[in-house]
Amino acid sequence: MVDIHHHLLPALDDGSPDLATSLAMARMAAADGITHVVCTPHASSHWTFDPAITAARVNDLRVALAAECIPLILGSGCDFHLSYDNIEDAHANPTRYSINAGRYLLVELPDVILAPGMGETLYNLGAAGMVPILTHPERNITLQRTPERLANWLRNGLLVQITTSSILGEMGKEAERMAHRLLANRWVNFLATDAHNLTSRPPVMSRAHDLVAKKYGAEYAHLLCISNPAAVFNNQPLPAQPEPLNLFPDEDDDAPQPWWKRLLGR
Repeated sequence: MVDIHHHLLPALDDGSPDLATSLAMARMAAADGITHVVCTPHASSHWTFDPAITAARVNDLRVALAAECIPLILGSGCDFHLSYDNIEDAHANPTRYSINAGRYLLVELPDVILAPGMGETLYNLGAAGMVPILTHPERNITLQRTPERLANWLRNGLLVQITTSSILGEMGKEAERMAHRLLANRWVNFLATDAHNLTSRPPVMSRAHDLVAKKYGAEYAHLLCISNPAAVFNNQPLPAQPEPLNLFPDEDDDAPQPWWKRLLGR
């Protein structure tokens, strides 16, 4: 499995505090069947993101993983917060924040409020050549109450990542309910751990993968945990996606092709 959202690097944000914890998290991830991890420290007004420092920490961790014989392949990106400065800089330097310097950008969604004009901001990032992946919308209180806002963004081609622990009910009942609504409608493109530690936010994907396989089909679980995130890790187009349900209820054959279908070449 491939985890594209993981706070594994030591002492960069509110994730792993030190190398020993990072190694323990890496062991847990590998034991769970995770083969690739994108290290995604926060890029926010509170946590300064420096690509050079991130690259150095990734390289140091790779050396430590090899010394400990932990079979985990690391990539890098960030948890991109939609601040004014970040947005302006991303338009000028789109690969500064993206996953493995490709076109996919992991966009951090707050748990409570949504910024005005957020839909336009996401659309403009896409128009500038980036492919935004919205993180954990199921945990946002506003979207829990008004999921039609998310539907509008998906119609413009937004990709969606939900947190594995949300599916299992470990992020609260509302997050669990919304996660399963999104899965049932095939509005989800990725599962990821958003791991921060070994206990409350662990690097474990297999239980969520197995639950999705049981409830929504093994093929969909494979897509969310392996095929789609592997394509992102390697900066490749996504494979064919299932048709989302209840997203284009009035779509007809003559309507303009949605942006997400153009991205997939369908």
